[in-house]
Amino acid sequence: MKRLYFAALMMASLPLAAQETYEMAEVSTQDLNGTARYVGVGGAMEALGADISTMSTNPAGIGLFRKSQLSASLGLVSQQGEESFASANKTNVSFDQLGFVIAMRTSKTGFFNVGFNYHKSRNFNQILSVADRLDGASQSKLTLDKFAGGYIKSSNDATYSQVDVLYHEGLYDTNLIDNNGTFNTGAARFNGDNYQYRRGNYGYIGEYDINLSGNINNRVYLGFTIGIHDVNYRGHSVYDETLQPNAMNLNTATLDDSRNIDGTGVDFKAGVIFRPIAESPFRVGLYLNTPTFYKLTSRNSTGLLLNDQKFGNQNPRYASYEYEYRTPWKFGASLGHTVDNFLALGATFEYTNYGATDARIIDGSSYDWWTDSYYSSSSSDASMNDHIKQTLKGVATVKVGAEFKPDKDIAVRVGYNHVTPMYKKDASRGVDVWSLGNYNSSSTEYINWQSTNRLTLGLGFGLDNWKIDLAYQYSMQKGQFLPFAGSADDNLPFDKTVNNNRHQWMATVSYTF
Repeated sequence: MKRLYFAALMMASLPLAAQETYEMAEVSTQDLNGTARYVGVGGAMEALGADISTMSTNPAGIGLFRKSQLSASLGLVSQQGEESFASANKTNVSFDQLGFVIAMRTSKTGFFNVGFNYHKSRNFNQILSVADRLDGASQSKLTLDKFAGGYIKSSNDATYSQVDVLYHEGLYDTNLIDNNGTFNTGAARFNGDNYQYRRGNYGYIGEYDINLSGNINNRVYLGFTIGIHDVNYRGHSVYDETLQPNAMNLNTATLDDSRNIDGTGVDFKAGVIFRPIAESPFRVGLYLNTPTFYKLTSRNSTGLLLNDQKFGNQNPRYASYEYEYRTPWKFGASLGHTVDNFLALGATFEYTNYGATDARIIDGSSYDWWTDSYYSSSSSDASMNDHIKQTLKGVATVKVGAEFKPDKDIAVRVGYNHVTPMYKKDASRGVDVWSLGNYNSSSTEYINWQSTNRLTLGLGFGLDNWKIDLAYQYSMQKGQFLPFAGSADDNLPFDKTVNNNRHQWMATVSYTF
């Protein structure tokens, strides 16, 4: 009898896990979000301060508060040019921010301030739809080329992804183990004619910041923030290939994938704002954000349909695993200046080297009886980290903004952001990377996103101790989509330009006391 062994059985028993470059990059990036005032001036307030949203970038900004404040923000986000898909909607209501600052005078000119703020640092809501010709290339060929290239020699190989298992079992119609006990890498070739891909993501990263700040003689402002990040990602994709005529009479191959990512991370932020000239309101801000130390759980359900029928043993496949990784350090510098009480100008520069992202393998776990908690130990995933360095690069963010007050109770705001690309030119998904991140992968597509440009506008109205701020943000980004990485001269897919353009409207209500 033929013996069948399946990689899914291994995945169910593996205590170790890591993650893949493009999925880590998806979690690592941040949006421009916070209070409507902060968004209205493009977030360029890291030297101006006195806005609760600076707590998550330059904590010293909270040291400029002279009165206590409570604020809450609600928004509406809409993607341009796409229709709702799966559970992802084109337009969504977004609870963006809730926080407070307690200002306590310590001397005639000194204050010690304590703050807490929640804000949505990342909104995963996105719908993507793309189609193109294949001209003989095929996702199904990718697995065969990995066999032919010697990247997969057994079901134990870390390059043997969940997608490979499904195609090996189903589309190639082979047994994974021959009668003589040898791993079977033989398979037929199927040429693709065209493809259609649809994906819907939703969810968010919520950041909870706790801040301590103060000032020295109204010249130097210092701040420190502890941030806790709550990750909630949901995604569903369907990839359809139409195949060219073949001996097995297979017309279509459809890969259906659902993935959830949940978990938490923690980081630390420190900053300073100072006025170099005592008689001038001109301010300089400097800040440093540590890596975010993430521990996440990823779950997926992935199935393969051939001519609308499921093939392969244990199809669909289910996997659940924990992994850790660390985002890069973030450095920032900012300038701010005010003219009397009617004009404020700000500019911020941030830099993050995403090529220094540290993917980690969980080596084991231990139980602490005293605290009734489990702790894990981890080490760097050298293979995946090499691929990260080849794929991602340093990102510079430039933010400029202005606030004009024609009346003490009315404010008009404008801002602009430019964010350079995090993906290197011609970056690709590493199909030959020996890593558990690839072993657990359940999709093959990837997007090399280009630069992001944001234009923001805002209005503010005051009445006694109450303020209402309104903001609008338009974010524009293009990217190059590929359904899978090229694996041979006859298996090179075309790249396709896709857009991620979003409108955001938001309002903040604040009370000063």
